Amino acid sequence: MVSIKKILVPTDFSETSKYAIQYAIEFTKSFGAELEIVHVIFDESQIVAFYLPQVTFQNLDKELEESAEKQMKDFIESFPELSSVKYSVKMLKGTAFVEIINEAKEYNADLIIIGTHGRTGLEHVLFGSTAEKVVRKAPCPVFTVKPKNFKFVMP
Repeated sequence: MVSIKKILVPTDFSETSKYAIQYAIEFTKSFGAELEIVHVIFDESQIVAFYLPQVTFQNLDKELEESAEKQMKDFIESFPELSSVKYSVKMLKGTAFVEIINEAKEYNADLIIIGTHGRTGLEHVLFGSTAEKVVRKAPCPVFTVKPKNFKFVMP
């Protein structure tokens, strides 16, 4: 029998993430597992090539962290059913897919549940897919959740 004791659910606070956490909560209840909710804060060092007038990286870093913490608090509060499961919250900083994979290893996750935006074509090429990279490189199974009411269109 498959043993699922630790579930990792990354969030970017999008509607798709909200849909994915509903699955994560139900899986956590069904398996009597622990849930870790993670958010990866954008690493401002990745934008050193841009000129941002009147913004220092120190201020940007602080603003990004404060904003992410507020969004996480609001995100958690929007799911009162979390009170019925054992969960923790973690904020990470860096490249999303790398940090998610590293956290899955460190947390010893048995399952990752992640929302996917369902981008295709040029949009997929331009924005990439964190979920796709996680699926390819994760140390454990990954359950992907498409946006609610997703409609597949043949290319």
